[in-house]
Amino acid sequence: MATVKESIKPGTKAAKKGKAAPKVSVSLHGLSPYVEKKNEEYMNENQRLHFKQILKAWRHELMEEVDRTVTHMKDEAANFPDPADRATQEEEFSLELRTRDRERKLIKKIDKTLIRVEDNDYGFCDQCGIEIGIRRLEARPTADLCVDCKTLDEIKEKQLTGG
Repeated sequence: MATVKESIKPGTKAAKKGKAAPKVSVSLHGLSPYVEKKNEEYMNENQRLHFKQILKAWRHELMEEVDRTVTHMKDEAANFPDPADRATQEEEFSLELRTRDRERKLIKKIDKTLIRVEDNDYGFCDQCGIEIGIRRLEARPTADLCVDCKTLDEIKEKQLTGG
């Protein structure tokens, strides 16, 4: 998932003292963040390809987790004579299955997002049509609302639920 690279930033106190200052470089599902070029068109072919790779890698990781869960549940399934042991195992399996169900829904969302990338409809807000932004999409590749519209949605939801 996320990786941190160590390097010395020129002109810093650490550089002057000969110490390495941490320079954070976050890896997104094994891929480096997109580096925008000056005057680059938003959501061009390179950017779409970058997000397609992120989405596919994320989907692949989730699918591997599903496979691991199935294998784990088969290997660990036991008929314990003690009711407390059985209950503990059932609760553990229940939590795992709930997590996998959330991931299954996320895989569906990733699949829908991949279709949007193919249709050149990716990266733009569903409500107002403005650019969602590269950094927001890297933080949340399945985002379909800009920050402002998402904030308004959350405020409306809070008002409706009385929260």
